[in-house]
Amino acid sequence: MPRYKRTYLSGDISAGLTVGIMLIPQGMAYAMIAGLPPVYGLYAALIPQIIYAIMGTSRQIAIGPVAMDSLLIASGLGALSISGIENYIAMAIFLSLFIGTIQILLGFLKMGFLVNFLSRPVISGFTSAAALIIGISQLKHLLGISISSNKTLPILKQTFSQLDQINPLAVVVGLSGIGIMLLLKRIHSQIPTAIVVVILGIAMAYFTPITDYGLQLVGKIPEGLPGFKVPEIPWSELGQLFTLALAMALIAFMEVVSIGKALEEKVKTSRLVPNQELIALGTGNIVGSFFQCYPTTAGFSRTAVNFQAGAKTGVAALISAALVGLTLLFLTPVFYYLPNAILASIIMLAITSLIDLKYPKELYKNQKDEFALLIVTFLITLFVGIQEGIILGVLFSLLLMVYRTSKPHMAVLGQIKGTTYFKNVNRFATDIIERKDILVVRFDAQLFFGNKDYFYSELNKHIMSKGPQLKTVIINAEAINYIDSSAIYILKHLILELREKDILLMIAAATGPTRDILFKTGVTEMLGPENLFVRVVEAVEFIDGIHPRTEIEDRVSRQSF
Repeated sequence: MPRYKRTYLSGDISAGLTVGIMLIPQGMAYAMIAGLPPVYGLYAALIPQIIYAIMGTSRQIAIGPVAMDSLLIASGLGALSISGIENYIAMAIFLSLFIGTIQILLGFLKMGFLVNFLSRPVISGFTSAAALIIGISQLKHLLGISISSNKTLPILKQTFSQLDQINPLAVVVGLSGIGIMLLLKRIHSQIPTAIVVVILGIAMAYFTPITDYGLQLVGKIPEGLPGFKVPEIPWSELGQLFTLALAMALIAFMEVVSIGKALEEKVKTSRLVPNQELIALGTGNIVGSFFQCYPTTAGFSRTAVNFQAGAKTGVAALISAALVGLTLLFLTPVFYYLPNAILASIIMLAITSLIDLKYPKELYKNQKDEFALLIVTFLITLFVGIQEGIILGVLFSLLLMVYRTSKPHMAVLGQIKGTTYFKNVNRFATDIIERKDILVVRFDAQLFFGNKDYFYSELNKHIMSKGPQLKTVIINAEAINYIDSSAIYILKHLILELREKDILLMIAAATGPTRDILFKTGVTEMLGPENLFVRVVEAVEFIDGIHPRTEIEDRVSRQSF
């Protein structure tokens, strides 16, 4: 605020009003996804926005209720034995306190890097499946039927069993809402389409007798701002809630970071600080829980609108929160007449932006293993469960990483004619000087217990293929950034084994930290310090007697702490 410029004000006012208008119907719709009364979506749009405006490191991110978190709440709490809507609401509010506590702890412990374990294929598969689940969960409002489950297959089964009970009026109202929003977007992208269909839906329900034909309305919404209330702590359910809270804490953080990083490319004035973002999110959720808010995070669509409408600082968020507050104070009676089918239409149109088809196509063409990871995450999320999808998706991505590190790339190198370059013989076969007496290999990974056996067996294959004329093996260690104790044992065994066959082992291009390990563990002593080289070409020229080692080459090759 001390550096606030008057020129920022017009953009902040415009963005704040636009996002506030967008947030009112969205918040109510997302509360419905979470299984909460619509007013709790408006509560969640108040305090967390204000906290983030003060503590967050991005000036454009829009905080509030989002579809993904709302679905996770419905899925996670739906699996518990909760009796009565009051207990369900209390559990959702406590979840905000629990998630906020986890986020603040992660922030203070500098654990922001944990979000890196959510790989893009897992995120894409999970998000697309979650979007479909959100859409499917709204079928009951769009069709005017009653569905008790929040799982994909049971929802579809119950829907098909009630096809004869569909309310045609609800279908017409819902599809009309979607059609109007699509039409308005084509006319002008800045039109607040959601608030327009909300106004039309309320007017239609108020001035016409359509409610006489079974059209479900939102009903009475409590007036006034949320009061201060200490969340109830369900001690007996803490263990079951921990997995859900941790998953939601990380997913919420992931959403903030991914949105913030995208904004950084367009706005050069501010940089996202991940650990501070965790603290800001956590504080918003904790303080919000004392004012009846359920968990919140950054919204993709609202942030995009906030940025496009000209938001320059967090003042825009304060204006959005003020508009929501005014709505709670004076306009809640109006929303009594809002049809549920209209809110369902807003949700179903919003989720289309979450379904990504382009990225899976790219993976299928270029990286089949990551495509398989995406599909597995998608199917588990869609048909087994939200929590299972994200947890197993992360687990499978880590297993894929372990598999890759256990069998990394290993290349046989040869000298390109007329140069000092040593390159992969499979890529430059016709340009390589063939040598039967020298084998040069490059191992493109750290050498540790998970791949030491692979390294040993592959090296032996290449040694066998060279035949009896082989006299020297040179390991190009430029890509080996670490060697653990298990791999050190293999290296020592290899030195002795090759020595028995009258084959000399040399190591070239090792980085400083790798050389330190070789010296400290006694590998260099067993190998002979004279068999360490800065470059592969120096080792080959030394073998051929073309270029004796200079003093500086000798000193650099042996340098270690």
